Amino acid sequence: MRKRHPPFRRRKLAKKLRKLRLRARMSIQEAARALDKDVQALYRIEAGETRVDVHFGRSVMDVYDAYDPELLDEIRGAAKHGWWTTYGIKDQGYLDVETEATTVREFALALVPGLLQTTEYMRAVFATHGLTDSVENQVRVRQIRQQRLTSDDPLSLHVIIDEYALRRLVGSPEIMRGQLRHVVEAAALPTVTLQVITSALHVGMMGTFIVLGFPDPDDPEVFYLEHVTGGSFHIEDPEQVRAANLAFDRLAAEALSPEESVALIERILVE
Repeated sequence: MRKRHPPFRRRKLAKKLRKLRLRARMSIQEAARALDKDVQALYRIEAGETRVDVHFGRSVMDVYDAYDPELLDEIRGAAKHGWWTTYGIKDQGYLDVETEATTVREFALALVPGLLQTTEYMRAVFATHGLTDSVENQVRVRQIRQQRLTSDDPLSLHVIIDEYALRRLVGSPEIMRGQLRHVVEAAALPTVTLQVITSALHVGMMGTFIVLGFPDPDDPEVFYLEHVTGGSFHIEDPEQVRAANLAFDRLAAEALSPEESVALIERILVE
């Protein structure tokens, strides 16, 4: 059974709580006694598996003799449900992590990446996955994600698309023409770097993958690998993340330049 990762903010909070304990030079057994907690309960808190409240945060600062003005706000933030739950989406994986990320490096093999999709293209894709009852909610969530490309808290997107994904008919010719025009427009955004890879064989042939980076250097990059059921594997192992970045760099070196990529998409539109 695949490991389920706690929400990003809770994991981040857990790391801070552990650092505060270590800075206080207390073992987990000593801290558990002082905080009136079971040792296993404190282990779960420091692993991000259990929510904590502001009362626990105040106790931590007192016991560890470490005042942190941001700790209570971080506890409140970690306790909140993700914004996407308003739309009936129960995701606790990719959306959670992308919301906190500042950089996305994505290789797309079969479809245009979600952050660059038009509404009509999204609907056609979601319908093929049998999500007819929740398509509009899925569409709205994806549209909100796209807003970060032009927001005051911008997401920097570097995407490499296999040429096949641009030529693959999704929905109808009209939908594809609109989608290709949208990709060209998005490529002009200062937050977007777009490349197309035209090689028949390349290192990305095994499937779509994404590497996300964060503003805090204490938060390591995360690697997502899509699989056949439509979900994705969440990987934080440093060696695997490094291998994913090397694969992306190799794809970027083999792909057309951003200018050449836009020119190719415009030629496909004419065709």
